[in-house]
Order: sequence, then structure tokens, then C-alpha cells
Amino acid sequence: MTNNEHKCLKLSGSQSILLGFFLLIAVGAFLLMLPISSKTREWTNFIDAFFTATSASCVTGLIVYDTQTHWSLFGQVIILILIQIGGMGVITMTTVLTKLIGKRISLQTRATLQEAVSAPNLGGIMKYTRFICIGCAIFEGLGAAFMAPVFIKERGVLRGIWTAIFTSVSAFCNAGFDLNGKYGPFSSMVPYTDNPVIVITLVFLILTGGLGFLTWMDIRKYGFKVSRYSTQSKLILVMEAVLVILPMIYLWFGEYGDLPLGDRFLASLFQAVTPRTAGFNTTDYNAFSDTGIVLTIILMLIGGAPGSTAGGMKITTVAILFFSMISVLKREKAPAIFKRRIKPEAISGAVAVFMLDLIIALFGAMTISKIEDVSFLKALFESGSAVATVGLTMGITPSLTLTSKIILIFSMYMGRVGGLTLVFAAIARKQMGNRQYPADDIAVG
Repeated sequence: MTNNEHKCLKLSGSQSILLGFFLLIAVGAFLLMLPISSKTREWTNFIDAFFTATSASCVTGLIVYDTQTHWSLFGQVIILILIQIGGMGVITMTTVLTKLIGKRISLQTRATLQEAVSAPNLGGIMKYTRFICIGCAIFEGLGAAFMAPVFIKERGVLRGIWTAIFTSVSAFCNAGFDLNGKYGPFSSMVPYTDNPVIVITLVFLILTGGLGFLTWMDIRKYGFKVSRYSTQSKLILVMEAVLVILPMIYLWFGEYGDLPLGDRFLASLFQAVTPRTAGFNTTDYNAFSDTGIVLTIILMLIGGAPGSTAGGMKITTVAILFFSMISVLKREKAPAIFKRRIKPEAISGAVAVFMLDLIIALFGAMTISKIEDVSFLKALFESGSAVATVGLTMGITPSLTLTSKIILIFSMYMGRVGGLTLVFAAIARKQMGNRQYPADDIAVG
């Protein structure tokens, strides 16, 4: 094999991430098709198994079958494994397993891992990965321990513990799969609307999983000395607070005005947190006003932090676009956050991510609305939920036709691996050197 041929066979970081997720979905779909995976011991058709595997691997939560009533214990275990690997990242889990069996981690693998977990630098990447794995295990274990007494009381010891573990992993990985079908198919967390233990624990897990691993590292390293955090971590924490408090205020007054104070607080808090991007719900979204639906779609598309278990276009992307707009209005030379200038590459990257996600969501919504003969708002809710890997639904996903399911599968995959990752993997980089085209003026606004 020639040197050039060897180079062609080498996968870039973006290509490795894409291939890793595709293989994970393919294996998961095959296992979910098997009779042992369903409670009826019948084969599950390919498209529905593939849809479920994609939703679990991409930690979305959109489902065509109720998880508890359709899937056997084996099927539920497969779904949980897909959620865990998808939440932490295929490359991350593969690297950890490689390290456990004693094999050496190559420099290329470390570079791919850095890209997968959005690590700030290559140095110490294995220590950073170990920190991620330990952190995930601790938070998921704590979540399961807090919820177990509630589930054990309802379902018995073994089933209660299994439900607690499944729900905790699903919440931390922002997946939105649940085992509450006993209360009715697709009931999600509606039976626990007024249960503070379940609601507060889930909110904690969702927010912790969506903060981002780099922010965890800063919190662990500097504690309450926020001034020493990285600019990204400061921005994430501020945006998280804003994107929880403001929607909660609207929901308190705009959607839940008729609930008792305690239930009102829990419902407003949960529905402000879960759209970014957990997929659980304690309210039927069909009871929301159009304003509430639009707000939820916006929160879904924004998503969580980069390098986290959450999806969406990421809160840093939205923040960069917002501060760029402010700098233009103030006629500043460059936008800045916390007295730190934003690099032009970050701005162009934010624009690209925003446009890609918006185009995919709108195209999917228009197509689904036309094919399924449903309102555009309902179709946009499902499409936005898929591309942002959220999993919230207005109830139309289980009855979708084949074409619409394929659209949502593509949207979930794109949303999880990232539109830019797909573009970088598909298009070979061209060496431009210092060559630049002549500049010209184009009117804006």
C-alpha cells in the first residue's frame, strides 16, 4: 500500500465520530429487532427498531413504542446501553474500553477524543476523560439513590431499583426515555407532576448533564471562585440561569396559573428545564397555548452546553450571536464577553451552526406538515425536538408514516453528531494558504 493510499484510509476526527455513531445505531437496531427484545417475543420491524436505536444513541427520546410496554427487559437494557454510550460519546467510551484492556492510545485517537468531548487542549486528555467517566457514574448513582425509594414503594424492590437506574441515566444523558407505561402509554413523567423528590432530582440531573464537562472541571478546580473560571464556563453558568429563570416566570404566569402554589412551582421549574434537552415532560403539551409551544421550541433549539450530554445548537452559540448583534448595534470593532474578545472563527462557526440547525428543523417541519396533514406548529415541534435531540412530543411521532420517520431519524443523527461535523467529514479540506479573494461591500439590513 502506498503512502497516499494509507492516508486516504485514515479517518479524520469528524469521520470517526460519524462512523462511530452510525455503527452504534446499526448494532442497536439489529438487537432491538430480535424477538428477545420485545415483550411479545415477536420481531420488531426494521424502521421502528432503527428509529428507537437512533433516538437512544442520539439521546433524543422520541419513540414509536412505549418503552415499558413494548420492550422486554433485554430490550430496555439495550436501550439504556445506547443512551449511556450516546450520552458520553462513542469515541469516549471506545477510548475508555481500549485503555481498560491495556492497549496504547495513539496520538490520532487522543486528537479525535479531544474533538469529541470539546476539550480545551490535547495535553491531559486521558485524565480529562477519566474525570468525565467518574463524574457520570457519581451523578447517575446519586440520582438513582434519591429516586429509588419512590419507585420501590410503587413497583417492588427489583423493578423499583431498575426503574431508578434507568430514569437516572436517561435524565443525566438528557435522553428522555422512561419506564412509566403502567400509567398509560407515552405518559413520561406526568404521573409525578407533584412529586418533589422525582422532579427536583430530575432537574438536578438534567442541568448537571447539560452543563458541560469543562464547566465541571472548573467547578471542581476552583470551587466558588467563579472569577477564576474560564470565559466559556462563566458564560454557560450565566446563560443556564437566564434560560431557566425567564421561561419559568412565563410558565408560572402564562401556563400554570390555575395550579396550587407547590404544584405550580414544580411544573414551571420542570418545563423550563426539560426542553434543553431532556425529553421528559410532566405536562401534556397539547394543553399549552401557542405562545408556550413556541417558547418550548426555542428552548429546544438552544439546547445545553458544548461538550455535554445535551444537544441543540448550544447556549454558547446563541450567546455569541447575541453579543455579536449587540456589538454591531454599538458600532464596536469586535464583540466581547466578560472583557474577552470573541474570535472571528467562533462567530462564523456560531452562524454556521445556527443556520444548519434552523434549515434542518424548518425543512423537516414543512415536509412532515405536508405529508401528515398536521399543523405546521405541531410539525415544527417534532422536527425541532429531533434536530435538537430533545425528545419532547405533541403526540404525533408514533403515528408518523415511513417518510416522516426517516426525516426524524436523519434530523436526530445530524443533531447529535453536529451539522459542522458532518460537513467537515464529507468535504476534504482545501489548503488555501495565504490566498484571499478581493474584498467587496455588500449591503446588510
